[in-house]
Amino acid sequence: MQSASRSYDPHPSYEPVDGQVTAGWPAAVAALPPGPLVLAVDGPAALDWDALADGLTAAVRMAGREPHRSDVRDHYAPSAAERIAAPPHPADDPFFTPLSQAAVEDLFDAVPRPERPAGNGVLLVLGPGAALCEPNVLWYADLPKRYAEAAVAKGELPVGANLGRSGEPGDLVRLFYTDWPVLDRHRDAIAGRVDRWIDTQDPAAPASLDGTALRGTLRHLAHGPVRTRPYFNSTPWGGRWAASELGFTPQAGNTALGYELIAPEAGVLVGEKDGAQAEIPFQLLCVEHPEAMLGEEVHRRFGTSFPIRFDYLDTMGGGNLSLHLHPREQYMREVFGWPYTQHETYYVTAHEDGARVLLGLTEDADPDVMRRQVEEAIADGTPLPVQDHIQTHPSAEGQLFMIPAGTPHASGAGNLVLEVSATPYLYSLRLYDWLRKDAAGASRPLPYEHGFANLDTARRGEDVVKDLIQQPRTLRAGEGWREEVVGALPEMFYAVHRLVVAPEADITDDTAGRFHILNVAAGQGAVVETHDGRSHFLAFAETLTVPAAVGPYRVRSVGGDEVRIVKALVVEP
Repeated sequence: MQSASRSYDPHPSYEPVDGQVTAGWPAAVAALPPGPLVLAVDGPAALDWDALADGLTAAVRMAGREPHRSDVRDHYAPSAAERIAAPPHPADDPFFTPLSQAAVEDLFDAVPRPERPAGNGVLLVLGPGAALCEPNVLWYADLPKRYAEAAVAKGELPVGANLGRSGEPGDLVRLFYTDWPVLDRHRDAIAGRVDRWIDTQDPAAPASLDGTALRGTLRHLAHGPVRTRPYFNSTPWGGRWAASELGFTPQAGNTALGYELIAPEAGVLVGEKDGAQAEIPFQLLCVEHPEAMLGEEVHRRFGTSFPIRFDYLDTMGGGNLSLHLHPREQYMREVFGWPYTQHETYYVTAHEDGARVLLGLTEDADPDVMRRQVEEAIADGTPLPVQDHIQTHPSAEGQLFMIPAGTPHASGAGNLVLEVSATPYLYSLRLYDWLRKDAAGASRPLPYEHGFANLDTARRGEDVVKDLIQQPRTLRAGEGWREEVVGALPEMFYAVHRLVVAPEADITDDTAGRFHILNVAAGQGAVVETHDGRSHFLAFAETLTVPAAVGPYRVRSVGGDEVRIVKALVVEP
């Protein structure tokens, strides 16, 4: 049970079930069975495998056992890197590649089958794909993806950080579109038989829990409200709201992108508040318990992909986002390989005076003229007359802007936007970036050809205002509460509602077989209480997933002000 009165928590955590989290390699090694064995340690390519090997080897030796080492990366096929990468469309596309559909097995001509050592020895088989080597014991060593992203931003992603490219510098495009899809599928496939999960954020004393505790904890979390660990990234347009209001320390001077819940990168902290904690990928909840998390109908439609994300776009004291749009459904599937597309919405949580949102084509917008002017901006640095083509709308706290795929848009400077969106997030087709330069003096890449191939020219002028800037409509109401629909479109698979709860009031709800996501957008906070007795506090700006298995639940307001909670759910399978 969580506290019923507190501020934003950047490190939410949950106690493990059926075991405990321990720290250090010696504690992990102490749990190994006696006798000779092959211990495979699998994990992502961007891990520091040399440091892991040294720490684990020393711990095995300290335990009085003879360590031996084998690195599966030495057994990758010479053409491994080419085998697993999906070719871009067009072939010379410098911006995007499709999501790779390859398997870890494709890295090998033949998977090595090491023999057990003699006596009480331990053969350590290390690296991405080690689980394929038929070990006696299988561990998975993980490092949250944000570490690799931060290393790229600093120019520090090491040589060999990409799958099958041992002698080449780390590359972000390769990481996003090849490594992560391949390794995520591999991790998901072996999660059910992992004997120990190891979090290497502290390489000197990694936190770990055994397979029984891992699976027991996942089972428990998949049946109750759960919050992922948030973090913020910096970008050239970012603001400082999250730094000043939530206490985040910016990596590069701003808190532009707030990852509240983006399933492919999100993690759940497990462990005692003041003890060892291990971060477990949120995605494993969906892999191990898809119907409990998603619901039967949503699982049938989306598989184990959690289809909605919540994140913040912070331009308070910052600049405009780039003018961009996202691929339409068919293009997303056929060109980029993602099975569903990137519909978005902007919910304005806070804004400065005069802040605006750019959304939709003007009535007289001419795509051919716009394309020519975009090309001139790229070639000659000529400013694009944005308002000739794109509408701007005043920001208003609590207003939702609908952004179906193909719609040009940008959050303007001075906004804190809660982005309630479909989960795909890697394909922002930028048309214009206000002639900004990066620290090295280079212009930001603009994949405008993809953008114009997906531009929806049918919805423009007054239709943008009528369809995409909707007014709240009451769905149900009672004494001290109401539920409103603040945004829904037939072409979008999810809807955005808002729970409005007066001080000392509460509202009942029911997942009815489909997960809900909640975010406190105004007020001090709320307590979410489930029918089986679980209670979870949610402070202002925090995001909570209510799995489909929860069923009936109650939301009770906290504090002396009205509480407003943004709620998202899938409305069609």
